[in-house]
Amino acid sequence: MSAWSEVLLFIVGGLLFVSIALLVSKIIRPSRPNPEKLTSYESGEKPIGSAWIQFNVRFYVIALIFILFEVEVIFLFPWATIFSNPEFGWMAFVEMTIFIGLLALALAYAWKHGHLDWMKSNPEISDFKSPVPTELYKKINERYK
Repeated sequence: MSAWSEVLLFIVGGLLFVSIALLVSKIIRPSRPNPEKLTSYESGEKPIGSAWIQFNVRFYVIALIFILFEVEVIFLFPWATIFSNPEFGWMAFVEMTIFIGLLALALAYAWKHGHLDWMKSNPEISDFKSPVPTELYKKINERYK
C-alpha cells in the first residue's frame, strides 16, 4: 500500500464516519417543531420586531480584528515546535518577528484610525443620498412592526 492510498483511506474513513454519525443522529432524534421552537432565541429575551435590522459596522470591524489576532495564535503553535529545533531556530525567530511586526503594524493602523474605539469622537457625516424615498422605509417598517 502506497502512502497516497493511506491518505485516501483516511479521507474515505473520515467522510464515512461523519456521514454515518449524521445519519444516525437524524434517525434517532425527536422532531416535534412548534412555534415556540421556531422563534429566534437570543439570551432569553423574546424577539421584538424583525431580525432584518442594520447593525453598526463597528461590530464587523472588531470581529475582523479579533479574527486577525486569532490567526496569529494559530500560527504561534507550530512556530513554537519548529523554534525548538536548533537547525531552524534563528530562521523561525526572524520569520515570526516579521509576522508579529506586521500584525503590530495592523493593530497600530486600526488604533490610529479609531477602529478600536466604540464611540468615535468626530462622527463623519456622509453625503450619501438614498435612491429610495424615506417614506417608503417608514411604510415598510410600519408594516413589519
